[in-house]
Amino acid sequence: MNAYRILHIDDDPDIREIVKYSLALDPEIIVKSSDGGMAAVEEAASWSPDAILMDVMMPVIDGPQLLSHLRDDERTACIPVVFLTARAQSREVAHFMSLGAAGVLAKPFDPLTLAKSVRACTEIQRPLA
Repeated sequence: MNAYRILHIDDDPDIREIVKYSLALDPEIIVKSSDGGMAAVEEAASWSPDAILMDVMMPVIDGPQLLSHLRDDERTACIPVVFLTARAQSREVAHFMSLGAAGVLAKPFDPLTLAKSVRACTEIQRPLA
């Protein structure tokens, strides 16, 4: 069994807890959480996750700005990023995808299918072992 490492970034501690338990339903997934900001970029660089799942609306640095910082850092530039957001109308999804997101998942989400949804967005971009 190969572990699939996901860094989840969200400023809301309740959402971080729900996402952690939802992703843990897949026994191959290991989750680390971050509340955002530039510390999340450093966490991604040091931990090297297979994917990043993050909120769009966060204080200090929002999701699109954080994605830009991740893409500018050679250590994190290739990590697929999926936005988990309440802002999931088709125009907004198209905008997030144009920024380089691997996918956009809507809040509220189904906890039972979250892991499968994240994998569907990111596994095609995961390097072969």
